[in-house]
Order: sequence, then C-alpha cells, then structure tokens
Amino acid sequence: MTMPRRRPGRPRRDESRPTREVVLAAATALFARRGFDAVSLREVATAAGVDVATVAHHTGTKAKLYDACFARVFAAERVALEAAAGRARAALDAGPVAARGALHDLVDVFVDFLEDRPETTALWLRRWLEPQRHADLDERYAAPLYRLVADLLDAAAAAGALVEPTPYVTVRSLVWAVHGHVVALAAGVGSPARQRREFRAFLHRLLDGLYGPAGP
Repeated sequence: MTMPRRRPGRPRRDESRPTREVVLAAATALFARRGFDAVSLREVATAAGVDVATVAHHTGTKAKLYDACFARVFAAERVALEAAAGRARAALDAGPVAARGALHDLVDVFVDFLEDRPETTALWLRRWLEPQRHADLDERYAAPLYRLVADLLDAAAAAGALVEPTPYVTVRSLVWAVHGHVVALAAGVGSPARQRREFRAFLHRLLDGLYGPAGP
C-alpha cells in the first residue's frame, strides 16, 4: 500500500498524541504569541501538521478553537490547584503555622505550573489586551480558580488560622504578581534560577506578612 506523501514544508504530526491535543497545543502556542485576530485556522493546521478540515472537525470555528485552548489550560491548572488546595484545607485544624506553610506550598504549586507553561500566561495576557472581547472566558476559566483559593482563605479565617478581610483582592494580586514573574522570565531578565528562587522567597515573606503573628 502506497502512503501519501507529506506536502513539502508541512511538519510531521506527533503520532504519539491524539490529533485534537496536537491541534490544541499548536493553537495555544499561536494564540499566545499573536492573539486571536492574527491567527488563522490554516496556520494552526500547518503548525499541527494536519489539514484545515481536520482542525475544523476537532474544534469547529476559530472562536470555538480559542475557547478550547483556554479550557485546556484551565483543566490542567485546576487539577494542580485543587490538589494543593485540598492539602491546605486539611492543614487548617493544625493551627496558623501549619496553615501558612500550606499556603506557601499552594503558591509554589501555582508558580511551578506557570513557569512550566509560560504559554498560559501569554494566552491570558493577549486576551486581557482587549478586556471587552471574549470576556466570558474569564468567568469560565479564571473565576473558578480565583474562587477556589478565596474560599480556602475564607475557611482559614473561619477556623481562626488567619485574618483575611478581602480574599478575592489577595488572590487577584498574587495571580498578577506571578504572571509578571513569568513574563520577566520569558524576557530573559537576570538569572532564571535566581529569579525563581528569589520570587518564591518573596511570596513566602508576603504571605507571612499578611498572615503571620504581626499581621492584620
């Protein structure tokens, strides 16, 4: 049986992963680098090593493909954060010191996640450049994770492990700080290893300042 030849210049598709995952990974990278308007389905197909009909089959319109890219990164982030948040909730009954340690661990998980997947930060920053467009993505794929951690802080406050009057503001501020850190890493500012080490130490000091014995 004669196998069809690939067109010149077309990348070979990664046969070890399902086609939909290959398409979403390629689309996520392109949308993160250039934004929604500047990316065509044909470019996504080329990057994924498939044809346009295959992209449309797996994801539908470009708007649906864009949505699916956010859903993909949200699903991975939710798995990581839910596990860390569960461990933090289990530590609340052990008192303030254990609660702060668990929050350190939760923040480390979030930082690790974004450092390992900088396209997640780039994807969101591109979306936020036009805050009125695709705003529904925030409610579906960002707000649930904000609420997850804000609810954890509320539970810690109710247990007497810390005092937190505005959990949503705290979570949002930490999220933006981490995104800024990832952007700095991508820009190659300073030593990456040193930046990673110092940024984690900064966040730990920040949490201790908020929730330590001398905090509010």
